[in-house]
Amino acid sequence: MMTEPVNLQKTLDSFTELWSPRIVAQFNDYDVRVAKFHGEYVWHAHQDTDELFLVVAGRLVIHLRENGVERFVTLQAGDTYVVPRGMEHKPVSDVESHILMVEPTGTLTVGDTHEEIPDHVDATTGHHIG
Repeated sequence: MMTEPVNLQKTLDSFTELWSPRIVAQFNDYDVRVAKFHGEYVWHAHQDTDELFLVVAGRLVIHLRENGVERFVTLQAGDTYVVPRGMEHKPVSDVESHILMVEPTGTLTVGDTHEEIPDHVDATTGHHIG
């Protein structure tokens, strides 16, 4: 349990890796993670949990695929969106973006089902800070 406040910007400034989330807080059975996104992630789905995205800085396009139909949502700084459990999705960012995510502790970043994982993607449950 963290006993001191965590500054999101200082945490984001402390690492350069893309697609490699840092756990900044935990509550109940959830992680609050921050990450830097740039480029394309992988199509994936979390079968048993929703996933919350909040854009701290930059821009994020979340591609969604359900029953063979694709669509996307575009998030600007300050916007939030929840990807429903089981929904295939692929985050894409054309600029370096800073993202806050909330999901159950131990959730793998590439979900339960995913396409082949490229070298630039850190398939993890999040890295603890400090």
